[in-house]
Amino acid sequence: MTTPDEASPGQVAAPPGGPLLAVAKRGAERVLWGRVALQRRAEARRGYAANRPVPTSVAPTAVLRTRADWERAVAEGRRLRLPLHRDQPKNWDGLGAVGAVLSLADDGSRTARVMDAGSARYSPVLPWLRLYGLGSAEGSLIGINLEFGDEVRRDGVVFRHGDVTATGLGDGSLDAITCMSVIEHGVPLEGFLRESARVLRPGGVLCVSTDYDQEPPDTTGRIAYGSEVKIFSPEDIRELVAAADQVGLELVGDLSTSDALSHEERPVHWDRVGLDYTFILLTFRRR
Repeated sequence: MTTPDEASPGQVAAPPGGPLLAVAKRGAERVLWGRVALQRRAEARRGYAANRPVPTSVAPTAVLRTRADWERAVAEGRRLRLPLHRDQPKNWDGLGAVGAVLSLADDGSRTARVMDAGSARYSPVLPWLRLYGLGSAEGSLIGINLEFGDEVRRDGVVFRHGDVTATGLGDGSLDAITCMSVIEHGVPLEGFLRESARVLRPGGVLCVSTDYDQEPPDTTGRIAYGSEVKIFSPEDIRELVAAADQVGLELVGDLSTSDALSHEERPVHWDRVGLDYTFILLTFRRR
């Protein structure tokens, strides 16, 4: 993921992790989308996509409380025949976001228009939505990121250069936005929320996941993706929800109970920076 501070408008940001990692990611991307295209065609002949159950193991708004939570999501992903993210805890928020999009933003016709903000072409949300039958209309599934250069299409999904705070899309042009593990990397939150509210139709949904901890560890001096590592605290989350409400994005779910933002374990480990923490998934509906 590349944040808006890492490249000026119109410029392509350098790939995070350097050129060798970029090559590896491109290889993973091609394998993933090759599988999706083959699997989608095979399932279409059997009518499976139309009958694949909507994921239910992760609520639209939830905290990843234990390792067992993400293991349950991985097991559900396997049952649903979805290609899993190799970083297994990331299947938890991805599955929750896809479940929210399918249950809250799509009427069952599989025609929802969805943008993955701060996308990676190898991440699971857009491939999974494609396997559910979304993306058959031109440009109805898109991923944007400042690190993208020329437009790339993968099995009908469009990936293009774009800023999550200034997408260039029309007012009310989307049914849903997903934004997975992006906002903690230096994204201007007010600008992102305002732009999301603008491009969502009334009733459209925004699904955001981010690194979180009820007592965040010290991240001083730990740098990733061009900025100091940020792990959201309960107060940060409350401020985010309040800021979203100010621009017309209402939380789906309730964080007001005493244990709503608590977790029993720190089931996520980021080896690169030596930190243990967890994830939170927040889903909002456009009023």
